[in-house]
Amino acid sequence: MNKTDKKLPLDGITVIDFATLLAGPVATTILGDFGATVIKVEQPIIGDPTRGLPMIEDGRHFSWLNEGRNKKTITLNLRTDEGQKLAHRLAEKADVVVLNFRPGQAEKWHIGAEDLHRTNPNLIISLVSAYGQTGPYSSKGGFDRNVSAFAGLTHATGFPDQPPVRAGYATVDYMTAYLNAYGIMLALYNRDVNDSGGEVIDVCLAEAAFRSTESALIDYSLTGNVRQRTGNRNVAFAPAENFETKDGKILAINAGTDRLFNKLVAVMEQPEILTNPHFENRIARTLCQEELYEIIGKWVKQMTAEEGLKLMDEAGIPADLVRDMSELAHDPHLREREAVMEVTDPEKGKVLIPGVFPKMKNAHGRVKFLGARLGEYNQEILGDLLGLSSEELSKLEKKGVI
Repeated sequence: MNKTDKKLPLDGITVIDFATLLAGPVATTILGDFGATVIKVEQPIIGDPTRGLPMIEDGRHFSWLNEGRNKKTITLNLRTDEGQKLAHRLAEKADVVVLNFRPGQAEKWHIGAEDLHRTNPNLIISLVSAYGQTGPYSSKGGFDRNVSAFAGLTHATGFPDQPPVRAGYATVDYMTAYLNAYGIMLALYNRDVNDSGGEVIDVCLAEAAFRSTESALIDYSLTGNVRQRTGNRNVAFAPAENFETKDGKILAINAGTDRLFNKLVAVMEQPEILTNPHFENRIARTLCQEELYEIIGKWVKQMTAEEGLKLMDEAGIPADLVRDMSELAHDPHLREREAVMEVTDPEKGKVLIPGVFPKMKNAHGRVKFLGARLGEYNQEILGDLLGLSSEELSKLEKKGVI
């Protein structure tokens, strides 16, 4: 039996995805990768924003191809009574519903948690928002950028003498998505193993981001110290820095423990470094980083990136090159592990996409197809699953319901 013949871990689980941009949909993408039937509900004509702003070509922008994968797309106008009734009929047949409207909006459309639980008491409902369903900021909307600023990530990112910056990717959205998928799996386990019934999950970008601030809160509570920007440097370990090579590339080296530092000095063939009291242990090195990095930087500058990385790898010192997507797309390690996958789309041709994560020995995931066209599964879901006739579907389309 090959991978495509195996039953997937979430086969038989049905997820209704009402969410947009980006934490909600990424969570359902993860569930779909492992076999859940994900029904993606979109606004008629406009569709999900990840299709393109404004919608481009066939509405299958890069983001949509990836985060719309394995999802059966239907259109439904939730602002209409008929659309709301159809949403409840879908919820009757579902295990999970994911919503990411501002708190209170779903209730206005009669598809809030209490409304949906009256329809299906065993439903797992995930409510994704910027700041949570309760609290003084609950009514605020938010995206990765402003939530990163709120949660302290932006403040601590960048160089001390420059303004703070956000990460180059929507990391807070993705952190929230992973937490969301984890919460959904906990709730499904609790329902199916412990007979707990339905659940409401309140997951927000602000708390996913805040949880990633390491020990900064405890540090502040006990010492009053506020984590500041340190550029590429680590206040607790040295050396841990990026160094330019002879051919202009960047080699990231992390040899902050005493054991790793001794290995680095041996590779550098500069044993006198170890007799310098400024570098005799981890704490001393963190206080003298400028001096240390000038020495290491001059040494790295004499080598090409390939030579430097080879030396680090052979010595067992954690290091790697700063890589861009043109390099990652063809990286042999990522290719062998199918972290980079090549799939064939009937319209786009061969497309490289991120693979299915995490990797498990027995429970495999799968990418069956990339993001579908807007409303491509209206007939299958609304017609075949819910039993609407072609005439009924035609009338709903003319009325702007689907």
